[in-house]
Amino acid sequence: MSTPYARVEHDGGEDTVAVEEPLEIRVDDEPLAVTMRTPGHDEELALGFLFGEGLIEGPREVGLTEDLAANTVRVSGPLTRDPGARRFYTTSSCGVCGKGALEEVAVHSAPIGDGPTVARSLVAGLPERLEQPAFERTGGLHATGLFDREGKLLLTREDVGRHNAMDKVVGRALLDGLVPLHGRILCVSGRLSFELVQKAAVAGAPILVGVGAPSSLAISLAEDRGITLCGFARRGRMNVYTHPERITEG
Repeated sequence: MSTPYARVEHDGGEDTVAVEEPLEIRVDDEPLAVTMRTPGHDEELALGFLFGEGLIEGPREVGLTEDLAANTVRVSGPLTRDPGARRFYTTSSCGVCGKGALEEVAVHSAPIGDGPTVARSLVAGLPERLEQPAFERTGGLHATGLFDREGKLLLTREDVGRHNAMDKVVGRALLDGLVPLHGRILCVSGRLSFELVQKAAVAGAPILVGVGAPSSLAISLAEDRGITLCGFARRGRMNVYTHPERITEG
């Protein structure tokens, strides 16, 4: 069975590094996607990915194949829409890449409602509340955390891919009946890409905060979908790029 860590030698001794391996996602035994990920919570990853792509509307039966070394997870169908000729190969760095035009990437989602009103100091401090034990061991993983409006960490997931960490959180939230994520906050340990905003929008999260910078397309999508997008959340400070009405001073 795959593990999230590996010991490697280098010129000064040994290191613990994050494992990166392919995972094939099948729907009713038909191959649909291959993603490079850190092993663990693979069922959540599959569900979160399919939900974020608008291919399922809720939790499904999901499980690993009997041969765990095969790195294959099966999800019960049918899909809610036909992916057509699209087949996904995703990398740990960029998620679903090379799809062409923006309209092929975008998944339709309803604009976010009012959502919670939260103090700036609370939101800016969320990255410090992320639990990242694997990062502490390896220095090589991203994390996504789901928080309530009081700043309580509800769950967190780590992965070598930032988009995988988000998918694992959304997949777990699907299984726990927490989606849509109204009244809750998503926090990521790195930069804020278009794809992460898309996943947050589909999951119904009103606030997305990250340690790093947002891209121009991430800002545009957050503005359009009604998401409060906060970047550079470090040492109690942050920038609010869209829908600042949810952020109060204090």
